Amino acid sequence: MLIDVHGHLAPPGERRSGGPPGLHDPEAMIEAKLALGIGLTIIGSPVGAGSMLPGTGAANYRQDAATVRGHNEALAELARRHPAHLRCYAYLDPFGGEAMLRQAADLLAEPEFVGLIVNTSVEGRFLSSPGADDFFALAAETGVPVLLHPPAEPVGTEAILDLGPGLVEHLGRLNDVTMGVAALVCSGRLERHPGLQLIAPGGGGALALLPEKLDLAMAPRPGRRQDGPARRWRPGDSMRRLFVDTSCPNAAQLRANLEVFGPGQLLFGTDAPPLMSELARMVELVSAVEEGVLAANAGRVFGLGVRA
Repeated sequence: MLIDVHGHLAPPGERRSGGPPGLHDPEAMIEAKLALGIGLTIIGSPVGAGSMLPGTGAANYRQDAATVRGHNEALAELARRHPAHLRCYAYLDPFGGEAMLRQAADLLAEPEFVGLIVNTSVEGRFLSSPGADDFFALAAETGVPVLLHPPAEPVGTEAILDLGPGLVEHLGRLNDVTMGVAALVCSGRLERHPGLQLIAPGGGGALALLPEKLDLAMAPRPGRRQDGPARRWRPGDSMRRLFVDTSCPNAAQLRANLEVFGPGQLLFGTDAPPLMSELARMVELVSAVEEGVLAANAGRVFGLGVRA
């Protein structure tokens, strides 16, 4: 059975305006996925108790630690109702301070939580910022995987919103993953914390096309003074330590990810809900990859005891 590392459900009673109905029907999700050979889904909210609607992004980061913890605990209760089919990510604002970090660390002691979920950018600020240092120290200390999910309002939202929210959802957020994760890699976070397990959803956006460009971007430039010691690592090599999911239904991207990252860094993910209509296509897409490999990868990363 496949393990879906990228799904979303709303806890009972949490009715965010404009959310698709599938977010509120865990039984229908489980049944539809079982019919396609998907036995377990790891769910989490990329906005806590907030909303993914454009125009709501700033409010998402005004939630205090108690509000976020309440959302996370409600999500865990949903998983306890379906222990064979659901596990959870604990959401937090990576720039939210000590109380936000502490509530997430406490929740990771509960068996329902197997990872963390944060945004690739927060009000235009990427996770390469020093303000996220404490978050990455926590992620490295706990050793749990981190889903780097795009926010409600990715960088550049205002420039494309007049073309409709669909472009924000399917292009803006994919680009936020590309740029946000690339900046994170180039900042040296993977070198400072070698044990980090970072997952780039949407198949990593365009990351598979960028190893050489990241190397060029960070290479010493003739005539420019080098500040600090010379870098002894290449971003293009470091990038290959990332995990990427399969939630972008594109065969060319999947082939590129297999070539650049390798099958051991690939995780089955669907972004469903909300993308329930794409489930069958995504399962068909990964049929070229040995199903046991994908399940074993997820089992290894999330400590689920699944073997190929």
